[in-house]
Amino acid sequence: MTQATMDTATEQTPNPGQLLAMHYFVAAMVLFAAQIVFGVIAALQYLYPEILYNQLDFSVVRMVHINAMVVWMLMGFIGSIYWLVEDEAETPLVGAGLARLNFWILSAAVTVVVLVYLFVQIGPGELRSIWLINEGREYIEAPRWADIGIVVCVLIFFYNIAATFMKGRWSGISGVLVLDLVALAGLYLAGMWFTPNISIDQHWWWWVIHLWVEATWEVLVGCIMAWGLIRTIGADRRIVTTWLYIEVAMMFGSGILGLGHHYFWIGTPEYWLTIGGFFSALEPVPLVAMVVHAIYDAGRHGFKSNNHPALAWLIAHAFGNFFGAGVWGFMHTLPQINLYTHGTQWTSSHGHLAFFGAYATIVIAIIYLAIQKARGDVWMSGDLPGNGWRWKWALALLNIGVLGMTMALLVSGYEQSFIERALGGSTWSAYFQAQQTEWFMQGMYWRMVFGWVTAAGLAILLWDMLTIGRGEKRPVAQLRHLAASA
Repeated sequence: MTQATMDTATEQTPNPGQLLAMHYFVAAMVLFAAQIVFGVIAALQYLYPEILYNQLDFSVVRMVHINAMVVWMLMGFIGSIYWLVEDEAETPLVGAGLARLNFWILSAAVTVVVLVYLFVQIGPGELRSIWLINEGREYIEAPRWADIGIVVCVLIFFYNIAATFMKGRWSGISGVLVLDLVALAGLYLAGMWFTPNISIDQHWWWWVIHLWVEATWEVLVGCIMAWGLIRTIGADRRIVTTWLYIEVAMMFGSGILGLGHHYFWIGTPEYWLTIGGFFSALEPVPLVAMVVHAIYDAGRHGFKSNNHPALAWLIAHAFGNFFGAGVWGFMHTLPQINLYTHGTQWTSSHGHLAFFGAYATIVIAIIYLAIQKARGDVWMSGDLPGNGWRWKWALALLNIGVLGMTMALLVSGYEQSFIERALGGSTWSAYFQAQQTEWFMQGMYWRMVFGWVTAAGLAILLWDMLTIGRGEKRPVAQLRHLAASA
């Protein structure tokens, strides 16, 4: 057997970390489907409140929709990092058995929490409910035992990754990643204490919702994006790492104090109006760097890749992150504007585009890389059966669906800002009046329609993931060796 053949066999065989990553990816896609299903139900209930009346409350449906999104993206990130760690460190995963146990414990805990959400739904206003049923805090409704479990699981994950890099090769990407995992575990603790003062409670709650989700996740995305560009188009490691350093520096430089845009109206000191407004305006800057980073590297290599779906989703991520998190965030982040837009569907518009554009897209891209290797490191570029129509339609429908929901919610949010805030002065009567206007209701109907478009895109995406590469006989590894020997 020649060296090239041996290398080819090695490249085609997923390592232990990658086998574990496949478990995370499957779980992530199941939760992604749950997010979409409950999102569609919520959209229907918003328009037709009689649907599942006294069986499944709207607040519970919305809660499952949001929490499924947070958990599937977290599992997608963990899977993506497990997929890259052994290749990046050039050594086997440290503590692989513990990592596998961690996955099953996390999956079982998520299942229990969802079942409690659905079948218990509510509890008395006492500490037992906080510990066992629902903590009652938006986006982090998980009961207290599950909060503790998330931190423990993240710490085990940190140990696996940090120990693997310490044993093997250390790189710029790995250094940023390991430091970020410390923050990923630490910042979640800010949402785990109880205080009767609503201003103090909201102050620390935003440390989880903004810094945990928007800061630490963005750094994870930067690391995954850098590695993804190296894998898909062979981008220069030094250039990619330099861009990663720039993005992380700007992200933390603006993002930490940019947290202040959540402190405008919760009873915190007035100086947050200036600090939050100024640094929030800088938050899109690192996202511009990420777009330049992706387009420069892709253009420099002629947009050539042996995995077209992965490259397409990486490019979708670059633009989705910039427009969803950057442009749509900046649109209502200044206090003079946020006075009218906060708490309206304008915020929901930003949230839909930001979470999908910044996070869902990058996870899908890495899953396509994983599928390629799981199918034997086969060719997934041009000349796919049917010209690859499934992944193209999935890409189009998912992006059109999310963009459609974003614009529909923006219209409804504008109507709320104008009728409820600007004209009605934020009274209760103005609140209800704004939600009965023709434009608001049309926005809600269109949100439901584009929700169905998104669901169709997800169905085709899952179909493609189950079938792409099957029966393909062109191995990418042999083509690499032929190119290297030429």
